[in-house]
This record gives sequence, structure tokens and C-alpha cells, in this order.
Amino acid sequence: MNEKVLGIIFANMHEDSISDLTKSRTMGSVLFGGRYRLIDFVLSNMANSGVDEVGVITKSNYQSLLDHLGSGREWDLARKKGGLHLLPPFSHVQSGIYRGRLEALYGVSDFIMRSDADYVIMSDCDIVTSMDFNPILERHIETKADITVVYSRDVISIEEARRSTVFGINEDGRINDVMIHPSISGCANVSLNIFIVSKEFLKNIILEGAARGLYSFEEEILRGRTHEYNIMGYCHNNYHKKIYSMVSYFEANMDLLDSNNRAQLFPENAPVYTKVRDNPPAKYAIGASVKNSLVADGCIIEGTVENCILFRGAKVGRGSVVKDSIIMQDTVIGQKCSLDSVITDKNVKISDSRVLTGSKHYPLYIGKGAEI
Repeated sequence: MNEKVLGIIFANMHEDSISDLTKSRTMGSVLFGGRYRLIDFVLSNMANSGVDEVGVITKSNYQSLLDHLGSGREWDLARKKGGLHLLPPFSHVQSGIYRGRLEALYGVSDFIMRSDADYVIMSDCDIVTSMDFNPILERHIETKADITVVYSRDVISIEEARRSTVFGINEDGRINDVMIHPSISGCANVSLNIFIVSKEFLKNIILEGAARGLYSFEEEILRGRTHEYNIMGYCHNNYHKKIYSMVSYFEANMDLLDSNNRAQLFPENAPVYTKVRDNPPAKYAIGASVKNSLVADGCIIEGTVENCILFRGAKVGRGSVVKDSIIMQDTVIGQKCSLDSVITDKNVKISDSRVLTGSKHYPLYIGKGAEI
């Protein structure tokens, strides 16, 4: 990047949409795709775009996020100047547990003001995609926008719309209408919760928001001042998946079984970085059968696996059949079990001869550390 840019990531936004998975972790540290966490995608996008200073705003349940991010070495953000900064609540003497983005930003305002960046990229962790921020920043500067919002043109259901912000956009790309959680369906301009602003503009709205008791960036700034500010939209057309429910989380993982989706999500020139565990390669016993599945390192498979995502260290016992399921880290499945459309969290133990069945439209979730 030619301009100095600061990245801000909100690690706890939208946790209520997948509350089962976020009981003991932040949205950013939810496991995805066999070896990743949701925060890996936005953090890698920033690193690949040349953003060398990133602040991660946390709220609660962030121990697993701290363990995962560490010093930021995997993203080349372990630096003496800039680098990765974890920003817990109560960072500011007058701040507390925030209710929305404006309050969260006010809580870390000292960190933002100390940065020598000219522009700020803000993003949540609920979008799985590969994105280059450079052309978006160029468009922001070219149009002299106060705020540039990244959106996608999608066909959405009423359920997804009720979890989203939808824009009306004129022929010049300027946003002229903002609908928050509308009850609509069909083709719409859906916010990807990624925003670019200048640091000076951000400073002004943070201080004004604190003075007026404002806390919601979408309601008070995007919708409340649509016609006052120059708010521009940038359409992102590459593969993306918004995590707004357990079903969408299940579908986003299963999308990785399509080679075209994997090629767009993991391009050769923009890798997705994550914490390395140095596990041994996966082991397949004599008689094991694996079809159309992603199997991470450290797995031991003695049974049958079809159309599944297996995370690091998962074990499938002899005679067991696992189909259309997401088996998370260090889960142990005994012998002669049958699993269909199941999501197991970390460290789940399933005894021999158990039968667990869900559906693609309502996958069965087994909580972290459960024994069945």
C-alpha cells in the first residue's frame, strides 16, 4: 500500500448468530475449514494487502483468541513498530463493555490516535472470503468518500436479511438508503461489514459519538447520516460466505468441498495464514475409505468418511461411518458409529456403536468436550 493504513478487527460481533459455537470463544476464534479460525481470513487479507498494523478489539471469552494469535508471527505481524495488538475491553479509562462499534472504537481511541496511519480499515469476522484491500482504498481516495462500505450483490432469504444491513445505491455508487435487519428477500446489496475511513474522519465521529451517547455505527452514522456524508459502496464479486446461523456455518464449510470455491478462497498469490501445530500427517488404516473430504494433519481414520471436514487430530474408529459432517479438533469417534449431518466441537468423545443423525438444514451440534 502506498498509504499508511491501520486495520481494526472486531472479534466479538454477531456472536448471537451462532451462539452454540461462541459460548466459550469469540466469533473470531470459531474453527473453520479443517485448520483455520474465522479471524484468519480477514487478518490474512490485511497482511496480504500490506497492512502492517492491526488492532483486534475483543469483548469476552477471548482466551482462545489470545492463544491462537499469539504475537502475530504467522501473519508477519510480530514487529517492534506496528504489528498485531490485542485490545481488550476497559482499554480506555472511561470505557467499559461496549454495545456497538462506536463504543468499541471509543474504548480503543488512544490506540487509534497514536497510530501514524492516514486511513483505517474496519472489519468483522463473519465473512469468509479472499479480498485485496488496495483497489478499495484507491476507490475511496479517488471518490473522496467519507466512508467506503464493501458490499455484495446477493440473492438472500428473509432470515439472512434479518441478520444483515442492506443498501440502496445510485448509479454513481453512492449509498442513498440503509436498511438494518429488514424483512425482505430477493436480490439485494448486502453489507459485508467492511469499512474504510480516514483516521481524521474516524476520530471526529468517535468523539462526537462519545459526547452524544451514540454507540451503533450502522444506525447512527450509516443510516442516520446517509445524506450528510459521502458514503460510497464497493461491490465484492469473488466467492464469499456470510456466517449468520449454524446452517450457514455448516454450508460454508461444505462449500470447501467444491474445488472452484477453494480456488477462489485460497488463491496462490494470497494465502490464508493460521497458527501451526506441527502435527504428523494424517494416517489411514487398512480398510479405511475416504471420499470427497478435507482431512487435516494429525487425523487417524480407520472407518468410512464421506463429504466431511475433519479438523486436526480427529479420529474415526474402525467400522464407523461419518457422512456430511464437521468433526472438529481432537474429536474421537469410537468403533461402529454412524454420524450423518453432525457438527462436533473440540475434544468430543463418542463411544462405540452410537448413532447420531441431523440434516443439512438442521445439523446436529455436539458441544465442546461432550462425551456420548
